[in-house]
Amino acid sequence: MTGYPPPPEFAARANVGPDAHAHAEADAFAFWAEQAGRLQWDTPWDTVFDDGEMPTARWFTGGRLNVAVNCVDRHVTAGRGDDVALHWVGEPGDGRTVTWAQLQDDVCRLANALTALGIEAGDRVVLYLPVLVETVVATLACARIGAVVSLVFGGFSADALRFRVADTGAKLLIATDGQFRRGSAVAVKATADEAVAGLDHVEHVLVVRRTGETDVPWTPGRDLWWHELLAEQSPVHEPASFDAEHPLFIVYTSGTTGRPKGLVHTSGGYLTQASWTHWALFDAKDDDVYWCQADLAWVTAHTYVLYGPTSNGTTQVLYEGSPLTPHPGRHFEVIAGLGVTVYYTAPTLVRTFMKHGPELPAGYDLSSLRLLGSVGEAINPEAWRWLHEHVGGGRCPIVDTWWQSETGAAVIAPLPGVTVLEPGSATVPLPGLAAAVVDDAGRPTPPGVEGNLVITRPWPAMARTVWRDHARFVASYWAPYAEQGWYLAGDSASVDEAGYVWIGGRIDDVLNVSGHRLSSIELESALVSHPRVAEAAVVGAPDDVTGQRIVAFVITRDDAGADDTGLTEELRAHVARRVGAIAKPREVVVVTDLPKTRSGKIMRRLMADMTAGRGGGDTTSLTDPGSMTTVERAWDAHAALRDRT
Repeated sequence: MTGYPPPPEFAARANVGPDAHAHAEADAFAFWAEQAGRLQWDTPWDTVFDDGEMPTARWFTGGRLNVAVNCVDRHVTAGRGDDVALHWVGEPGDGRTVTWAQLQDDVCRLANALTALGIEAGDRVVLYLPVLVETVVATLACARIGAVVSLVFGGFSADALRFRVADTGAKLLIATDGQFRRGSAVAVKATADEAVAGLDHVEHVLVVRRTGETDVPWTPGRDLWWHELLAEQSPVHEPASFDAEHPLFIVYTSGTTGRPKGLVHTSGGYLTQASWTHWALFDAKDDDVYWCQADLAWVTAHTYVLYGPTSNGTTQVLYEGSPLTPHPGRHFEVIAGLGVTVYYTAPTLVRTFMKHGPELPAGYDLSSLRLLGSVGEAINPEAWRWLHEHVGGGRCPIVDTWWQSETGAAVIAPLPGVTVLEPGSATVPLPGLAAAVVDDAGRPTPPGVEGNLVITRPWPAMARTVWRDHARFVASYWAPYAEQGWYLAGDSASVDEAGYVWIGGRIDDVLNVSGHRLSSIELESALVSHPRVAEAAVVGAPDDVTGQRIVAFVITRDDAGADDTGLTEELRAHVARRVGAIAKPREVVVVTDLPKTRSGKIMRRLMADMTAGRGGGDTTSLTDPGSMTTVERAWDAHAALRDRT
């Protein structure tokens, strides 16, 4: 294997050494007990792992702790109260720096306020907030009193928000008066009101003043201003201690069919893996300025903003706005201005930057960066190399992480001071974790042959259930390999001769053309390696002869139109050269946008449903619900042109 070995100077200072995998494999449960020892426990655990009847698993049975104390108080106690916890950058250009002591004060004030509102341990609180300091405060205040929090993306519709508020049975909704979106202030309180109308279990709506809306709809007795309520509270709060299995948060999956699933994560095991993986994967140092650019409602930000980095006392950047507002170099401007050392982003954003060319990052001083990360979907090798060369200056290891809402924390990823990197591969399972690629019968697939990705051993951050629907949890993830006790990830993958894992795509996204299984991500990688293509999404459409035909939706770097037959033939030939003749797209549709979740995942299933003439599918997780309408119009125009010719 050639690849990219760790730079010697990086490896010499890395948190994790080359013996980490062997050390963990000798006794995985002892390894996780060792990592749990990095946290502050009020009561030690009796049993590291109690499987009961899988997947009903319990970690650190008998142990008690407070997540907020681990994420805030202990740093103040250790004498770091004046150190910076958060650099917050608002979309309009305003900003705020928060120390650990200030964060502790605000968390304690809100904890007192929540208690005054009647919120008790086990009650649910929904946050309908953008990326604000208040969002972090609210999350940790809920953890401090044992309330179960559920974050909802601030761009969701009233219907999407209502489903989550109703499904959790929340007593409290925290929202803003308005939000900044792509340079404009947008009122959102009316959306929050619509979402909770008629839900008797919602006792209060707490409103954060963000945009200064002058005509905020108000329900006296129910609605309260955040700043007024907190001003009345003491900054001193005595934290309670909670069982390791006490629910911490509910995170909803995007869901391409059926209603979204509310995955329940608990306290002790989750925080153990969140904390250790952040420390190990991102090589967390005391002088780091770390930036995970995910929206706080996405699970990546739960683990790698709200809980993991805070548990490690890491200084973080929070950025409220769009990465392209007010200009395409905004992220690089922030990196240069705040001296960001670790930057964790998504392939879709990297490909967006690529459209602007290498001169975009070259216009900024990015010399502070020492480590890069990728998350959301498998990163195309072309995008990996571009990120490495033009953002990381060829010196920064890239931590390409594979994990899911269901896993709670990273499962497959390189250790930056240890692993030889291969562009496009998440490499191997992390220490203490075990995964495999198998066929439908559970047999390991040969090298290079795609199969089903499974996790073969319990892990601390695993979701415990689907909220109020454990049967769905079992059926969705555990039933297919119940005999082996394996978790089915729902992603296809292959393993190469070196044992590296290459993520394909969702199992639903594996195309079957004349008996050939083709990965959507492999075809998309081939397409975006063409100089005219900025982004691509590939789906399979029904075909009477081949079973499926390949349809490629592409965003071009130029002004290609829907009737550009020359582009179609050019791309078909290019894919044939890169992958093989069987992989040539039958159809190429030029679009201006693709339907993506806030995490950057392309919702291919929605496009597959469209090409098959099926409607529906959950679109509530799309960053821009209108993007699917744009694709549908392009598809209709393409189909009309195709049928005429």
